[in-house]
Amino acid sequence: MSAALSAPANVPMVPVPLAELLAVAREYVDAARYDAAERLLGHILAAVPRHGEMLHLKGYIAFKRGRSEEAAALMEQALAAGASAPRQLCNLAEVYRLIGRLDDGITLVRRAQAMAPTDAVAHFNESMLRYERLEPDQCIRAARRSISLKPDMPEAHMRLGQTLLLTGAFAEGWEEYEWRYQISGAQALMPKTDKPQWNGAPVPDNQTLLLVADQGYGDVVMFARYLPWALSRAKNVAIATSAELRSLLERHFPSVRYVTRWDDCPAYAAFCPFSGLPRLHFTRADSIPAPVPYLAPEAGKLAQWRERLGQVLPAGLKRVGLAWAGRPTHNNDRNRSITLEMLSGFGAVPGVAFVALQKGPAAAQVSGWRGPAPLIGLDAQLESFEDTAAVIQCLDLLVCVDTSVGHIAGALNRPAWVMLPFAPDWRWMMERGDTPWYPSLRLFRQDAPRAWPKVIDSVAQDLAAFAAQR
Repeated sequence: MSAALSAPANVPMVPVPLAELLAVAREYVDAARYDAAERLLGHILAAVPRHGEMLHLKGYIAFKRGRSEEAAALMEQALAAGASAPRQLCNLAEVYRLIGRLDDGITLVRRAQAMAPTDAVAHFNESMLRYERLEPDQCIRAARRSISLKPDMPEAHMRLGQTLLLTGAFAEGWEEYEWRYQISGAQALMPKTDKPQWNGAPVPDNQTLLLVADQGYGDVVMFARYLPWALSRAKNVAIATSAELRSLLERHFPSVRYVTRWDDCPAYAAFCPFSGLPRLHFTRADSIPAPVPYLAPEAGKLAQWRERLGQVLPAGLKRVGLAWAGRPTHNNDRNRSITLEMLSGFGAVPGVAFVALQKGPAAAQVSGWRGPAPLIGLDAQLESFEDTAAVIQCLDLLVCVDTSVGHIAGALNRPAWVMLPFAPDWRWMMERGDTPWYPSLRLFRQDAPRAWPKVIDSVAQDLAAFAAQR
């Protein structure tokens, strides 16, 4: 006998006004109950397939779930069906930004601004598009307009700060950058506390300063250069960091107490994220503390990796490391990461042996390498950033996208070539082929959004010249 109950026959149809169903669908979306919302919208659209707002909501759910192409198609159907309110136009413009249709996005935000000139969101959306088009002046104007209309909009302040830093306007840039942890959801990355954020003043000897190794791995490595300065102003310091970076930091700054869980933090008088230290230091483009190298490989690891690489790499070849993808969860990974197949032309460069420093899902691409030049994959053997640092020290050159291994190479003062997105992260600034953050790095820039082939060809040519050097 089945325990399941069958539905009664001849269930009566209960008419529900469409406006009521739409209100329920909106409530589901607002509460992030996307499964329930999609199920309800599916039923409604089966009966009313050309309902603009329903199509838009379904597209919005696809957008929130990372299905950007599907979201664009649904929102375009919604637009054709009459869903053309300013916020709906802005939503589609944001989806266009994510899939690289930047001109179409600008057209939509212009329409939204004309319909609702005082809507801060439309100007903020323009600032996001202008950044990706690498139009910093227009981006700054749009962000300032958004802030003038909604002064407490942290996303607009954040975009303004990043763009000011990109252009070298560090004084105002650091101040605006401070808004980053006011963005919804970002507070979870900071300790829940009533203690104040550190103002940079000397901390009394009987009090503890908590420093938070925030943001990505590369950010932590980059801002670790400020730790000697911070330690000179606080005798007792604790650092909250990820387990992945703890060993590297602990070896270089052994006087600090380290924790990897908020519950293990000692009592502290004030706190500060690593990324807030440049502001307190009054860093400007010409005063970046860069006593490189400020990191070094662990001696035992270095000896081990020299022996290992000597055993597996042919003698007489230049050793070149490769890393072609960052963490997939990074909010700009679609622009910064590529595939190993796109670097296949490197395999024809004579005199080179490649070492893959790639971690994560993209490391599996090593098995597809078909170039004449040898490529050794180290994914399973790179157990920590200590291993990564030791391997980089053994290389003649690192070629990578904008990811943490480039920062480690820079902190070690090892030569590295970094291939950047068209609209780079603020730290790489504009136009220049070098960076004041890391003197040993060389930057390769695109001349259009997602124009990787030209950059990769340029790197391949220079790589051939590098390999020919004796």
